[in-house]
Amino acid sequence: MAADRPPLDRRRHAHRADLAAEALRGMVAAPRFAAGEARQVVKTAVPLREVPDAKARWTTQVLFGERVTLYDECEGWAWVQLASDGYVGYLPASALSERIEAPTHWVRALSTWLYERPDFKSPPSLSLSMNAAVRVVAMEAAFARLVDGRFVPAPHIAEQRWHAPDFVAIAQGFLGVPYLWGGKTPAGIDCSGLLQLAIHASGRPCPRDSDMQLAEVGESAVVGNDLGGLARGDLVFWPGHVGIMLDPARLLHANAHHMAVAVEPLRVAAERIARTGQAIAAVKRLPPQPG
Repeated sequence: MAADRPPLDRRRHAHRADLAAEALRGMVAAPRFAAGEARQVVKTAVPLREVPDAKARWTTQVLFGERVTLYDECEGWAWVQLASDGYVGYLPASALSERIEAPTHWVRALSTWLYERPDFKSPPSLSLSMNAAVRVVAMEAAFARLVDGRFVPAPHIAEQRWHAPDFVAIAQGFLGVPYLWGGKTPAGIDCSGLLQLAIHASGRPCPRDSDMQLAEVGESAVVGNDLGGLARGDLVFWPGHVGIMLDPARLLHANAHHMAVAVEPLRVAAERIARTGQAIAAVKRLPPQPG
């Protein structure tokens, strides 16, 4: 290994003192390497944590139907890497299934329910959040039947090939949702989770954390010192924070000041954040949506 190589980001590279992913052999030192095994999440919005401790803070949430690579399992905790964004962490092993069902549809509604019968009056069995993935085996009048025999309201899902045409509209649908560090559902969401979820719904890749998004999402936009020249969909970054321009003047963001997803004039947000010593770091603009 090159001595001058910068350390790999543990958020997206599966390596720890005793074990590392086989793909990292020659890049990191570890006494043991593992190729990992495929698993699929079968619970709703499972918190992912940095350490195997139920009291540890969340780093993100893993949605129903997401695929992961399992590298280790111990005392009820699974050390995994997410297929969707490469994030690494710990979640309860009970949330995973060895049986992999290739998804045919994704949840396009903010949230929905699974039912044991195709009857909206029947008790639901599990809630699903936007971007959760499901495998449909039959479409009925008002419900879609999943491979596990449960039913989901047909209007709440879309085929995998369909993507939301406007990621800003997706993000705006979360207006008023409580702020939650590591959250990625209508029950609670943080700034980078909101951006990732909205961009994923539009069919494009997006990393999880705001520093990754700053480095990898969109291109730098030319904006004047007076914050002129902004457009709907522009991404405004501060150190550790990101928001989405709803129009040339208003910022949509999940934030700890309002403890919610809120809309406010960008100037107001920028002035308030500046009082903490943080200036706007960059403005990025996504390319036009393909198709």
